[in-house]
Amino acid sequence: MQAQIRRIFTPRIGSDGFVLDVSISVGSGISALFGPQRAGKSATLEAIAGLMVPDEGRIEVDGEIWFDARSRVNLAPHRRSCCFVPAGSGLFPHMTLKENLLFSAGCRRMSRLERHRRAAEVLECFALEAEAGRYPGEVSGSARLRAVLARAVIARPRLLLLDETARNLDAPLRNELYQWLRRIRDFAAANIILATSSPQDCFEVCDQVFLLVAGKVVQAGAPQQVWSHPATVEAARALGGFNLLEARIVGLDPVRKTSRLALGPTELTGPYFPGRLLGDRVTLCLRPAELSARPAAGPASPNRITLRLERVLDLPHAVRLSFEGGIDVEMSHAEYDEHRHHREWAVEFPTASMRVL
Repeated sequence: MQAQIRRIFTPRIGSDGFVLDVSISVGSGISALFGPQRAGKSATLEAIAGLMVPDEGRIEVDGEIWFDARSRVNLAPHRRSCCFVPAGSGLFPHMTLKENLLFSAGCRRMSRLERHRRAAEVLECFALEAEAGRYPGEVSGSARLRAVLARAVIARPRLLLLDETARNLDAPLRNELYQWLRRIRDFAAANIILATSSPQDCFEVCDQVFLLVAGKVVQAGAPQQVWSHPATVEAARALGGFNLLEARIVGLDPVRKTSRLALGPTELTGPYFPGRLLGDRVTLCLRPAELSARPAAGPASPNRITLRLERVLDLPHAVRLSFEGGIDVEMSHAEYDEHRHHREWAVEFPTASMRVL
């Protein structure tokens, strides 16, 4: 699927104006539109589904044009082979699970015989046969989740659009959702686009991530690639979890493949940064886990800065130390417990981990 979507949202009472201007090329499998609130994730899905008309652009799926502003093509939502599941979308409470499925199939103009045959298939596929005659309020959260997914795929859409589907799920249901999405990806013909603000969603099930910030795609790639190598400061801030420190390049040695960076009054040795010039102002980008810290003792060492500890946060698998200047370091619980009484620490910046934006 390829989509170029531009839409200007004018300011309204209680909301600022907003420009959505995205271009994505989605391959097979599961793709994520990842970003903070008001990044344009939901609006992009709505445009693909035909629920929002762009001002400009083009949407093409498997060679079929769903929207083209120039030629004035705009297929109605029911003519697009996709299913859009809005955020918080639930089942009709006054219908049984089977009736919910039949209603969805009817919206796609299936014959009565085809509706009932297909409903029986997906009830079996999603292990819902025993609950088919029960109402949503009478079944477990797991059954409701499976029914939502069954309803979404009953018409065999080529494209499944999920808007923050995992947002309000507890950990067991979230893991179950991941399992079902993998099954849909592997055994159904539908490709999936998932709008999310959760990195976990991206790493668990997604093959490709589009990072959206303020209505634009600022980076795209495999999840590990995007999180390991943010392309810009804007991307790093949206991804979260990075130390972003203003610095200046004061030395470049292409022979030794090294550089010198001024971080406040301190100079650090870093790798050589091709394309950078002497005097360039850059942003040093490191994850807290890429830094190390030891209690300050003895003379200063290269690439170490003595800082005052301001805050300690226990995480499930590590301890995060927050130092003056907005620098965070993560270490194991055992390592911190050994030195927890210290307030002054020497924070080390490993040369190999340094990246600049």
